Amino acid sequence: MSKLEKGLVQVYTGNGKGKTSAAFGLALRAIGRGLKVHVIQFIKGGFDYGELYIVDKLPNIKLKAFGRGKFVTQRPPGKEDVELAHEAFALAEEVVKSGEYDIVILDEVNVALNLKLISLEEVLELIKDKPKHVELVLTGRHAPEEIIKAADLVTEMREVKHPFNKGFSARKGIEY
Repeated sequence: MSKLEKGLVQVYTGNGKGKTSAAFGLALRAIGRGLKVHVIQFIKGGFDYGELYIVDKLPNIKLKAFGRGKFVTQRPPGKEDVELAHEAFALAEEVVKSGEYDIVILDEVNVALNLKLISLEEVLELIKDKPKHVELVLTGRHAPEEIIKAADLVTEMREVKHPFNKGFSARKGIEY
């Protein structure tokens, strides 16, 4: 299949569940149509997520996760968290600008922005400079207003009801 004629910028944000799942649904649909997808996960490295077990078995999709397997709670963030986020962003720039992939998903990049692990200016620059045919997907809570304005499609997942509030724990294969 040929490259996309026009790649857009999509944002999945909000406090509800399903942002990463929506991005992976898009990835699955795309590889089913022969498109090439690269997923770069910010702050998720070192965690045990189900998607890590299947990606290597699927055609035309790559995934690289960055992070140290702990939630980033320190403000300002620690040096190691900043360095890992910069590594993730350097890969994102390389992958997007190469034009080799039809879809590039920057999973949790909005959280990395909110935590000040990377700069808003460099993400906006990447959006502006992406090749015409590359679809760029940015996920994570707290998408900055500037990212929302730069996007072509924005979906906000809003929590209405969640089993965590009744004491349910995260379930393997469902939440992770």
